[in-house]
Amino acid sequence: MAGWNPQRWTAKFEEQAAMFRAAVGGADPEAKVPSCPGWTFTELTLHVGRFLQTSLEYLRSGSTVRLNLPPVPRDVVPLDYLDAQLALAAEVLPAVPGNRPAWTFSPAAPDLAWVWHRRIAHELDLRRWDAQAALRELVAGDTDFAVDGIEESLGTLLAAKYATDVPPTAKGTAFVQLTDVPEAWVVTLEPGVVPELRAAWPGEETDLQITGEAQIVHYGLWGRLPLKTTGDQSLLSVVKLD
Repeated sequence: MAGWNPQRWTAKFEEQAAMFRAAVGGADPEAKVPSCPGWTFTELTLHVGRFLQTSLEYLRSGSTVRLNLPPVPRDVVPLDYLDAQLALAAEVLPAVPGNRPAWTFSPAAPDLAWVWHRRIAHELDLRRWDAQAALRELVAGDTDFAVDGIEESLGTLLAAKYATDVPPTAKGTAFVQLTDVPEAWVVTLEPGVVPELRAAWPGEETDLQITGEAQIVHYGLWGRLPLKTTGDQSLLSVVKLD
């Protein structure tokens, strides 16, 4: 996360949120979203609204325990609901310092607000991609932001998979090498242990290898684009987040 902070993530959120709102606002609510099987633009809009409502509550309240919010009313108007949460985000994100205590979702992340600043920015980026891809109006992303997204995926979100009721059982190492920027990582996977993410060593041998440009790898880890891989393919389903 070198160079990233709540202010930069908030600025990225605002950029991605504007593009997402434009895309869903101009789409047929019943049109399908191919990258989210079974979803229409209505489900996509409601998902983002609910995600924001839940995430922002941790920032707003400073709760250090997991919250259980009431369900979204069935008669809610999706775009109105989204707009209300976007307006709340515009108030809350800039106002909450990154070092404020807050419950977070991963055993590899500190219980601090900046984890939510980061997660909110990247979730809106992913859903912007979903909406624009469905409309065939995809806008190229930012390489530096994609690198940060990969680090979040491998260093924070992957660990959250190990905190579920049915955690992964695969064992091995995965090497991720970007071809357009210098970054490279190794993830160590072991049943019952939070995955370890570190910078790769020169010439290091691993069980699975993933290579590609930052944008491809970032969206590929979310199942949006094909990944170039070699080695033990059984580990691929573990490191992917789709």
